[in-house]
Amino acid sequence: MSNVSSYALRMARLSAQIFGEVVRPTDSKSMKVVKLFSEQPLAKREEVYDWYPPHNTYSSLMNKLRYFGLYRDEHQDFKEEMRRLKKLRGKEKPKKGEGKRALKKK
Repeated sequence: MSNVSSYALRMARLSAQIFGEVVRPTDSKSMKVVKLFSEQPLAKREEVYDWYPPHNTYSSLMNKLRYFGLYRDEHQDFKEEMRRLKKLRGKEKPKKGEGKRALKKK
């Protein structure tokens, strides 16, 4: 017969339940499962969700700095220059409703 009284056994189970421990004694295989479920989910770990830098924040910040003249984005400057030159030659994209198909219908 067990040396521990039923009251002590119930109190031990209750304290284990309160503090998030395993209520009944389990073997090592079951403890592995308990350990897996007690860990924080992978998606909520900081090293997982902070893996990539916040590109949206950085790009909007750089756009503002470029607008104020504090940062020079050579690629964006090149694209704007090409767009400007196309416009000078009359090769820019037509506005909505002014394309070839819209002009045919008139």
